[in-house]
Amino acid sequence: MMPVTALFHQQDKTFDTVLDMAAAPGSKTTQIAALMNNEGLVVANEFSASRTKALYSNIERCGVRNSALTTFDGRVFGNWLPESFDAVLIDAPCSGEGTVRKDPDAMKNWSQESIAAITITQKALIESAFQALKPGGVMVYSTCTLSREENQHVCQHLKNTYGDAVTFESLESLFPAAKEAITEEGFLHIFPQIYDCEGFFVARIRKNSAVPSGVVKKRLGKFPFTKATATQTSEISRALKDSLDIEFPSGSQLWLRDREIWLFPDVLTSFIGEFKFSRMGIKVAESHKKGYRWQHQVVTSLTTGHEQAFVELSLEQAREWFMGKDIRPEEVSPSKGDVLIRYQNITIGLGKWVGNRLKNGLPRELVRDGNLF
Repeated sequence: MMPVTALFHQQDKTFDTVLDMAAAPGSKTTQIAALMNNEGLVVANEFSASRTKALYSNIERCGVRNSALTTFDGRVFGNWLPESFDAVLIDAPCSGEGTVRKDPDAMKNWSQESIAAITITQKALIESAFQALKPGGVMVYSTCTLSREENQHVCQHLKNTYGDAVTFESLESLFPAAKEAITEEGFLHIFPQIYDCEGFFVARIRKNSAVPSGVVKKRLGKFPFTKATATQTSEISRALKDSLDIEFPSGSQLWLRDREIWLFPDVLTSFIGEFKFSRMGIKVAESHKKGYRWQHQVVTSLTTGHEQAFVELSLEQAREWFMGKDIRPEEVSPSKGDVLIRYQNITIGLGKWVGNRLKNGLPRELVRDGNLF
């Protein structure tokens, strides 16, 4: 949690656009979204295809609605999206020296040669991140390693490259006793013996002025979504309110793809045609002849706890629910249509009345075979 905390430390303005350049498995992205109050846009990038599934799963599980996912090498952002983000977080790939305390195998493949090789990548990534940052914006560079070559030297490389455009901002007030791990540049270089913890490095960097970036020829293909008209937006909004007592948040727009209805952050509009995203916003519903089939992300991302159309489950019923089973709540009078499902005043899913039972709408990947409680 330290890198995101440093990014928002003594925040002097609201971040409308944030780039998380190496996002998987998602703890940083979800923390960023929480600190943005689910407003604006956080672009979560992960180059490793095998880690992207976990990233999206955590974003969906935590109710993030202001995200857009990408799967590129982080070195492309500086040229493709120069000066586009208010803040950038780069938790860089590294040799992992700081994790050896919990994982002795972390140093199995360690060598001076491997450090020399990875610093080349780190320097390219920090340059790209800095180019993608707006003038006046703030960037955090962090690693879970201990060597100066991967930490101070990489930051100094940025300073040597861009001169007065780069300012290192001190993190000595980030938390009580942070001064014990502060370098002369103001970086936080956490060694295990200082706080009885793992090793880590965090640097907070301010961009004072514009810097040059490369030029790319963009061929993105046709964007598969069309923006909902005012009439369509009004109709869908009214249906959601009538069905589940949920309202769409301000700062968002409805977009359509075939029969699918999606909710995108307003800020995302300026990126359309400039970059390719693998997943954007949240899927709200699928339309059909008799109305709309609301999706689980409506529950995780749009409910506030003040909705009136809900059924509260007991402990036993909640156990059944998370096993994917239908519920027959004898203490509740059966109704019709969709209804929010709550447990201990927390909305956990969508149900649909079928006679006197609630049909379980929990997505298959969230169903648990064993007892969750």
